[in-house]
Amino acid sequence: MIRLRGLIVAFSVGAAWLQTRPALPPLAWSAGLLLLGLILVIWHFMRPGFGLMRPVWRYLQTLLALLLAVACGFFYAAWRADIRLAETLPVHWEGRDIALTGRVVGLPESTSNGLRFVLDITRSDTPGAVLPRRIQLGWFVRPGEPVPMLTGGDCIDLSGRLYRPHGGVNPGGFDYEAWLLERGIRATGNVRGPPRPAAGCGGAARAWLDRSRDAVRAHLRTALGNRPYAGVVVALAVGDQDAIPAAQWTLFRQTGTSHLFSVSGLHITLFSALVFIFVGFVWRHLPGLNLCMPARTAGTLLGFLAAAAYTALSGFGIPAQRTLLMLAGAAAVALIDRMPTPSRLLAVALAVVVLLDPWAAHAPGFWLSFGAVAALLLVGAGRLRRLPLWLAWSQTQWAMTLALTPLLLSLFQEVSLVSPLANLVAIPLISLLAVPLSLLAALTPIAFAATAAHGVVAAVMWLLQVLVSLPQPLLHAATPSLLALLLALTGAGLLLLPRGIPGRWLGGLLFLPLFFPRLPAPSQGTAWLTVLDVGQGEAVLVRTARHAMLFDSGPRYVSGEDAGARVVAPALWHLGINRLDGLVLSHDDLDHTGGALSLLQSHQPSWLLTSLAGMPLPSLGANGQSVRGLRPDALTCHAGQSWTWDGVRFEVLHPPVHQYRQAGQSDNNRSCVIRIETGRFSALLTGDIDRLGEMNLIERQQLQASDVLVSPHHGSRSSSTPEFLTKLRPTWVVIPVGQRNRYGHPHPEVLARYRALPGVTLARSDRDGAVTLRLQGDAIELERARDTEKRYWRNAAF
Repeated sequence: MIRLRGLIVAFSVGAAWLQTRPALPPLAWSAGLLLLGLILVIWHFMRPGFGLMRPVWRYLQTLLALLLAVACGFFYAAWRADIRLAETLPVHWEGRDIALTGRVVGLPESTSNGLRFVLDITRSDTPGAVLPRRIQLGWFVRPGEPVPMLTGGDCIDLSGRLYRPHGGVNPGGFDYEAWLLERGIRATGNVRGPPRPAAGCGGAARAWLDRSRDAVRAHLRTALGNRPYAGVVVALAVGDQDAIPAAQWTLFRQTGTSHLFSVSGLHITLFSALVFIFVGFVWRHLPGLNLCMPARTAGTLLGFLAAAAYTALSGFGIPAQRTLLMLAGAAAVALIDRMPTPSRLLAVALAVVVLLDPWAAHAPGFWLSFGAVAALLLVGAGRLRRLPLWLAWSQTQWAMTLALTPLLLSLFQEVSLVSPLANLVAIPLISLLAVPLSLLAALTPIAFAATAAHGVVAAVMWLLQVLVSLPQPLLHAATPSLLALLLALTGAGLLLLPRGIPGRWLGGLLFLPLFFPRLPAPSQGTAWLTVLDVGQGEAVLVRTARHAMLFDSGPRYVSGEDAGARVVAPALWHLGINRLDGLVLSHDDLDHTGGALSLLQSHQPSWLLTSLAGMPLPSLGANGQSVRGLRPDALTCHAGQSWTWDGVRFEVLHPPVHQYRQAGQSDNNRSCVIRIETGRFSALLTGDIDRLGEMNLIERQQLQASDVLVSPHHGSRSSSTPEFLTKLRPTWVVIPVGQRNRYGHPHPEVLARYRALPGVTLARSDRDGAVTLRLQGDAIELERARDTEKRYWRNAAF
């Protein structure tokens, strides 16, 4: 008979399976689960009359029980999702000013131009407004204005303009809409005018906690001043990562230590374990306490309470909540079972997490945390003797590295080669020294504790900087297929088996499909174009059989991040592109060049072609100067340049050389314009040229009919003139544009011109996600990411 652990795993698989579905199933089907359960019970008590059939009968019972558990998990997650999706902002309330009263949840996050915070809505004074309970708002200020002041727990009145959740959809990209769904945030928007203090919000207990966390954060910032790693100490204490610079996060990612520099499950677990050990020590030296409560019971209870207190201080983030739920399940089993096996503890923790958070499968931390624990259980199974501490710790790091490598490549397309050594040293220093010292500094006026915590962090940072300076700290690989992932996980399991078991070496062979995937690619003489969904900006990936070129790099966002690091680089790694053969920066606008510096560092293009290089240095913006400083060998794009890759011809049509000497030319009209020709089809990449640039191309007789047009200037009113479109006669038009952009792109007149073209197919990145056109065979193939990667939570109402 199947064990409960198997049913829990099957239930969790069903809940995770729902997160891959394009739509929620009809919940009426869940009524059939009662019938299936009744059949299973009857079947269990039936005994077959033939002895030879008994094993087959048992296997069928086991199979049906597992299928029933999968179905239960699937429909349970669907039921919870249906409830959450029902709390939706109606389409007709999008973009309208609404008077809101609510309480700030958590700690507001500083951005480069204001604040971002979560608000629990208490009421609305706008008649008829239908609103979700929890929203996320941005409070933006103009450059030079003072940064707004807002504290966690504040009850405020404000006027806000709300929108349904929306995020980009790209190959290998972060799913922002799923992230919001898991946190119960069902609308986003911005503040219209300064908020005012209010009363009657409710939630006094949570407000007290958030105010306390804000006070602790201010206390630590005062104690640490301008020390370089003050943000890390604050993050370790209260979970606020606001003050950790992007460069430090890059260092953490490259060394595989990101989980150490925030309130992670590891820190909560080890802190709970420290309290458990301390309580056991006290109980052993005060025997009278055992008369009141056994030492193990006291340690378990107080250890869990310490974990709960730390989770509360960190703001009840989703990863911390998940860890606390795991510890709660483990503590419950430990208290009611005298000899709980580790696998039983893990199974109960899994059940608690999935029941309370059926969206947990969205979070990489869910897979990494359970995968790491499962690996530790496997490597420790059957051990007959206690190993020396140094050897046991080394084996632990080896086991986690081996088990998590397939998951890391699947989730992030990268794995840190220096991670085992980095974690070998950093985990004990951060978890056992820096975290307790940070908490001591947070909860007491002992100033030395904060300084000591910063010193420990600084020592770890020095080690990480040494490791990342090694020649190859990171390994990137394309996202593996499900079969390759399962084979690699099986291989990891084989390699972690005890010595002496025959066939362990086969585990290494099972890793090969992970590192040598079979990737789809254009054939000789064909080209694939992918217009990435980078918001209000442009980034177009062009691939031939053995080459890859990027035309523009996407924008820099108001948060201070850029599309190069957040969108383009993950998409390239997902597709197995670790290095670019060429990068074209069409002109000096931040929505086209904002991600250039990140990509120049991460993908090191063989050459850089740009109109920025041909301009006088004093007229360049700050971004252009940075690009030229990093790549002094940048080439000036001008009409007449051409090259051929794998039977595909590339030709620069614009700008002519003399325009670099004309001071009156705008940056937009100096955009590099490139024509791509395969044996049968052609495409035109236009940057941000407007009416004058288009007229110049026509006058110089540079335009020929093109099958594919990437819309000039995002479909602005000043571009895509009738004469230009008549000359090109495109049948496929893609508009790279951000949803609800402040410029009103694409303009209705331009959309009408596109739709009037004979036989045209129109796509736009704000509605379709990344758009891929394959110029091959007898017809161009168009693929919209929102069609091929449909998920039930993605907003389809535009």
